[in-house]
Amino acid sequence: MTPMKARTPSVRASATSGDDAHLTAPWVDIKRFAVHDGPGIRTTLFLQGCTLRCPWCHNPETYEAKPRLAYAAHRCLHCGECVAACPRGCHTMVDGRHAFDRTRCAGCGQCVEPCLGSALRLYGRSITVAEAVAWLLEDRAFYTASGGGVTLSGGEPLVHADFCRAVLARIRAEGIDTAVDTCGHVPRHAVERVLPCADRFLYDLKAADSGLHSRLTGVDNQRILENLLFIAAAGKPVEVRMILVPDRNMAEADIRKAGELLRGVRTLTGVKLLAYHALARSKFAALGLPDTMPDVPSPDATALRRVADQLRSILPAGALVTF
Repeated sequence: MTPMKARTPSVRASATSGDDAHLTAPWVDIKRFAVHDGPGIRTTLFLQGCTLRCPWCHNPETYEAKPRLAYAAHRCLHCGECVAACPRGCHTMVDGRHAFDRTRCAGCGQCVEPCLGSALRLYGRSITVAEAVAWLLEDRAFYTASGGGVTLSGGEPLVHADFCRAVLARIRAEGIDTAVDTCGHVPRHAVERVLPCADRFLYDLKAADSGLHSRLTGVDNQRILENLLFIAAAGKPVEVRMILVPDRNMAEADIRKAGELLRGVRTLTGVKLLAYHALARSKFAALGLPDTMPDVPSPDATALRRVADQLRSILPAGALVTF
């Protein structure tokens, strides 16, 4: 299997040393009442832009930090409303059927609202710090009642490190728990920017072995492992998330190496095992991207239990491993 070549968007530096409420970042989704992105009930803001190209990615709309139009052909009513709305002639009607020329699309999004079948969706609209904070504070009552909070995810949110820092600082100043969900493949200074404002980290681990990681994602994991240990050394709680893909990263030797690595993460709060599935395959088609999702079944409960038991045998007694 040859992964898509990983690209590393530059991590944005501060625009000013003063008020940063107008810093912006491209976003793709906001998930309210999230219960798997940290403790309690949370609201998760998904930012666009990623430094990895995992072939099993469930959020390919986050690859590039720029607007991208998704076209779900099965929802199209062939009404032609988008034709009149598009200023670049991307949409045409041919023999009563809709046709979309992606090469002409600039991601303006003017066609989205007129679409009667909701077949069009624009990812990567820009949001300011002030707008993001206002949205996230709407769910304050749920955070308070459940011990929840706000999580920034992606893509890789730390591509926009200064934006994340500004949002997290404002949310934390309101007494709300903050979390960052990261793959860790970012420069150290990006981690340092958010460290004072993040109460916890959710950390993705694709593979502990550098060679395997490179074969799977296109880059080695040296920076990822260094950042993981740096965050732990700073005393920040870390939940490690491991997506398990059959025939890719579930061999006993791979799991053993992961367990030995995680045994040295002194602030580890738990390991969450995530079963691979191919439900995002339709996203690749809608985005006009090559479908890289492995053609393998989802691991069943027996397979997940085997991995969990192996990790528990390596990690300190009482370590929390869930799936």
